[in-house]
Amino acid sequence: MKKLLFILSLAFGLNATAQTSTDEINLIQDLYGKSKADVVHEYLGLTDAQVAAFQPIYDKYETERKALSQQKIKILEDYANNYATLTDAKATELTSANLKYNQDSEKLLAKTHSKLAKAIGGINAAKFVQLELYLQVTIRAEIQDAIPFIGELDKTKKH
Repeated sequence: MKKLLFILSLAFGLNATAQTSTDEINLIQDLYGKSKADVVHEYLGLTDAQVAAFQPIYDKYETERKALSQQKIKILEDYANNYATLTDAKATELTSANLKYNQDSEKLLAKTHSKLAKAIGGINAAKFVQLELYLQVTIRAEIQDAIPFIGELDKTKKH
């Protein structure tokens, strides 16, 4: 649980000892979004006219992405809190929630890509998606590495 909270703190900028109330998550994600926006702008290297077209689409995407990220954090916290007493029903609930989160994230990115392709061109839209997927995969890999597989901790206790 401590390792998971530490990875969440790295991935989402959470203070590992802070409670993850909605207000704290919103504040932290706002800060993360702003620093991420700088990376996105630098990578894309858009003209002023392209930035004007890109920014409202990006802002809407970030707002929706942040809401989805809150759902993911809650799923991870729920898993961590129920790990030791995991039942079939809870495992199914958590897996279903995680799969829905993944689908919703993909849908959001696809919808945003379509809008960006029209606004700033296909290559720039593809660059945005490529960067976004890189960031998502990097964060997901760190989180996945911190989360024990079901039953993994039980195996280490036996040896």
